[in-house]
Amino acid sequence: MIKVLYNILRLLRPRQWIKNFALFAAITFAGELFNTPVLWNVILAFVAFCGLSSATYIINDIFDVKKDKLHPFKKFRPLASGEIPLSFGFSFAIFLIAGSLLLAKFIAPTFFAVCLLYLVIQFLYSSFIKSIAVLDILAIASGYILRVYGGEFASGYHISVWLLLTTISISLFLAVGKRRSELTLLSGTKGTNIAATRKSLSHYSDRLLDVYASIFATSTFVAYSLFTFLENPGGFRLNLNILLPDTFSSFIERKWLMITIIPVVYGLMRYLQDIYEKNEGESPERVLLSDIPLLLDVIIWVLLVILIIYFVGPSPAF
Repeated sequence: MIKVLYNILRLLRPRQWIKNFALFAAITFAGELFNTPVLWNVILAFVAFCGLSSATYIINDIFDVKKDKLHPFKKFRPLASGEIPLSFGFSFAIFLIAGSLLLAKFIAPTFFAVCLLYLVIQFLYSSFIKSIAVLDILAIASGYILRVYGGEFASGYHISVWLLLTTISISLFLAVGKRRSELTLLSGTKGTNIAATRKSLSHYSDRLLDVYASIFATSTFVAYSLFTFLENPGGFRLNLNILLPDTFSSFIERKWLMITIIPVVYGLMRYLQDIYEKNEGESPERVLLSDIPLLLDVIIWVLLVILIIYFVGPSPAF
């Protein structure tokens, strides 16, 4: 019985739920993280997306069960290994989708629409998009972007265009890193047919994915830097007009959020190191949880953002 429950838990992939914390981006940067009714709505949205994401992973495993049996690591997944029957996996996925959509409809009609769009894209990805080069990366990235928008619609607070561009850039960066690591892993495993395991990977070269990773790492840095520079928090204001010129005083008051660029740059560099030096990155959430310096960097970034927005300067205007 314990083994069955453990395999069901593995089937849900709770580690993937880390991605759903992107739903909190809108209320965090809007300065409403401690607004209880709004926070409660986003927490419910988080639960709904956890159910949806687990369901889509189960469906993807059902589609991929034959290919996963050829994969050096995925062959140990509950469905591929036969620990859990396909019929149970399918029924469980339908149950999760129904419950999550019911909860999403209760939260907000727009959030419900985002959830439906997420399901459609994930279904298309599992059925054929994952076999098409470039489109597979865009589909993976769309999942991160829809989570951020889901948080916006669940909370009612908008994200700025620069935060949106940051989200798009880092989503593409993580998706490319995932493909780069998969290609490295399969290329280094003897007797593995890359095209049979993941057709789209046979259309990528190391050099091409390296260029993609470089582009999106750079665009993430630029977009986030502009976001922190252009946002104008109010709230606590330093009265330095007597000692300093108005322009410099205004700069000091407005640009505290730029401090968070430091952990973002370190995080990008550390993640690239994991991809290229450690051959990791196939699973971003696994990298985050296993790389202690990277995990500490993310925690420091979160604490700095909360400290600056809620205790040093007022919330950015969106």
